[in-house]
This record gives sequence, C-alpha cells and structure tokens, in this order.
Amino acid sequence: MKKNSNTYKLAVCAIMVALGAVLSLVKVVQMPFGGSVTLLSMLPCAMVSVMLGLKWGLAASFVESVIQLAFGITMDGVLGWGLTPAMLIGTILLDYILAYTVIGLAGAFRSKGYVGICVGTGLAVFLRFVCHLISGAVIFANLEQFVAFGASWVGRPWLYSLCYNGAYMLPELVITMIAATILFRLPQIRRIMANETV
Repeated sequence: MKKNSNTYKLAVCAIMVALGAVLSLVKVVQMPFGGSVTLLSMLPCAMVSVMLGLKWGLAASFVESVIQLAFGITMDGVLGWGLTPAMLIGTILLDYILAYTVIGLAGAFRSKGYVGICVGTGLAVFLRFVCHLISGAVIFANLEQFVAFGASWVGRPWLYSLCYNGAYMLPELVITMIAATILFRLPQIRRIMANETV
C-alpha cells in the first residue's frame, strides 16, 4: 500500500485513534468531578497531526472526541449529572468535542522541525486545558462542587476552574511533552515522519 494513499492514511488514523482511546482508559489519577491524568492518551492523535498534517490530525482528533464522549456517557455518567439541557450541550461541546479536537492542531508548526513539533504538541494540550477552564468557570460555576472544596471557592469560578483543571491538565501536559520530546527524537519515528511528511 502506498504511503501517500488515503487508504494508508485512514489506516494510520484508525490505529492511532484506537490507541488513544485505549490509553485514555489507563488513568494514573482520577479527579472527583471529572478529568484524569492518563497514560499519554493525547499523543497518538498529536502524532497523526505531525505525520499527516492538520487535516488528518483534526479529523482523527474529532473521531477521538466522539469516542471520549461515548466513554463519558457510558462510564462517567455525564447524562446523570443533573445538568440542565444548556449545561449538557455546553459540556458536550467544550469538555468533549472541542477539547479533544484541538489535539489535532499539534502539527501546526511541523514544518519548523523538532522544536516546532514540540511547541505544536504543547500548544494543543494547552488549548485542551483552555476548553476545560472555560467549561469549569462558565458551565459549572454554580454547582455544589465548589462547596465540596471549601466555602472559599464559592464566587470564584475562574480560580476554582484554573486550580481544578490545572490539577490534572498540568501533569498531563508535562507527561505528554516529555514523551513527545523522547519519541520524536527516536530514529525510527524520525524515519517514519520523514516518509509521511514528504
């Protein structure tokens, strides 16, 4: 199969999306109100974006977002959180669809070489954090979870969202960046990427 064929690229995307979905189930830390530190679950879709370009990266990441939404509904019970319809739609869009799709932007600076790949991957993970930050501050601003962490959080939704989402997204960013810097330096990966980006 030719490496520049759409069939080959679809196969690569399918494998990477499946790998990302499986890795998202390996949770190093699980937060009490959603969110977790996983075992490099964002790296496969970031690699698709770096190897095949933004179009394929965003498409693979969107499929990953739909899978994560299905996991959220079936495993995390998103539909049972007692959210209003508007809150539920906002959660689906910000915490799932948009938050995971932005991982596909990891290849935005791939033409700049190794540094561009690392910067793009870091930016993609940071944008996912921004999606969760906005969701926490806007959608979940008036829920009782603020009181669960102490009365001092009440009335400070942006600070609460920054601390809560940062507690799992910062380690996720660090772990992903360490893995990306190691992985993208391996000769085998560099050879594959050289063939893909031609």
